[in-house]
Amino acid sequence: MNFKEIQKLAKGMGVNTHRMKKTDVIRTIQREEQTFDCYATDRVHHCEEPTCLWRRDCLSTNGHTTAS
Repeated sequence: MNFKEIQKLAKGMGVNTHRMKKTDVIRTIQREEQTFDCYATDRVHHCEEPTCLWRRDCLSTNGHTTAS
């Protein structure tokens, strides 16, 4: 998902994304969904969320393979 699509998703949830970085927008979306706001954090080393919308991007951002 590209950044414009992420912003659109966030705005649909009522999130003001003005001047926010991608990581901050995604973490805000995660909080709005009442899930862990863990995108691109050290939690990636023991992520147990195989259905997370952000998983593939998060793993690749943190240098992990996406074969899981």
